[in-house]
Amino acid sequence: MKAIEIKAKTDDTGNLKLDIPLKRKNRQVKILILFKEDDELLDNENVWLYFNSNNPSLDFLNEPEEDIYSLTDGEPINHD
Repeated sequence: MKAIEIKAKTDDTGNLKLDIPLKRKNRQVKILILFKEDDELLDNENVWLYFNSNNPSLDFLNEPEEDIYSLTDGEPINHD
């Protein structure tokens, strides 16, 4: 697999905008997005949840043998 680095930015709606065209038509690509460590986006729970729920390295958690807990396990958290 080959990797290239392309500078990009997001527009006013948060969509990724590439500065140059890839000229790769009808091909699948993988995109790796890196953020600065202090970026506030990393603190956004929804972003964290999305990226981790779509991370192929965690696919093993979908295996039946990993399903060891039920809704009746543990105790509810009281936010009082």
